[in-house]
Amino acid sequence: MASSWTGNRVRLRAVEPDDWTAFARFADDDGPRRGPLDLPRSAESYRAWAKEQAVAECDDDRFRLAVEATATGELVGTVGSHRTGRRSGWFEFDITISAGHRRKGYATEAVVLLLRFMFAERRYHKCLAAVLAHNEASLALFRGLGFTEEGRLREHVFFAGRHHDLVMMGMLVNEFDRRHTMSEP
Repeated sequence: MASSWTGNRVRLRAVEPDDWTAFARFADDDGPRRGPLDLPRSAESYRAWAKEQAVAECDDDRFRLAVEATATGELVGTVGSHRTGRRSGWFEFDITISAGHRRKGYATEAVVLLLRFMFAERRYHKCLAAVLAHNEASLALFRGLGFTEEGRLREHVFFAGRHHDLVMMGMLVNEFDRRHTMSEP
């Protein structure tokens, strides 16, 4: 392993302005709909977003990173911390892997790299993730990583003409360390 941000399959890196084309492609090729439908975005909005991300400061440990396949250098997704409770020691994150790159181990490795950083370097105690109840692939991913279902917000998200449950998953730092180790392998 070359750095704390690189695993066998993925490298986490900052979003670059030229990444906008990949993010626009992800929105178009997302495969089966897993969540609320977003309005179509212009190429200019993707360019502006990527440019903004490229110069964004890490605000209260909230950030977005690109997930790049180490074998090809191709951008395959994104991972980031989007909510934090620093006083209580928790953070919430999300991960998206493009439809054509799912089930190849990219998400698992990206999440482990992110959690290792947040737990070992930023000293958080707990990680949270919210998953739509019908998204069996994501639920299996989080369970496989060692997350525990902590609760279910019934009929919490509305899309596709009906309400859907939201499953809250959590992992404590000691649970992560037992399964994945805090230090790099």
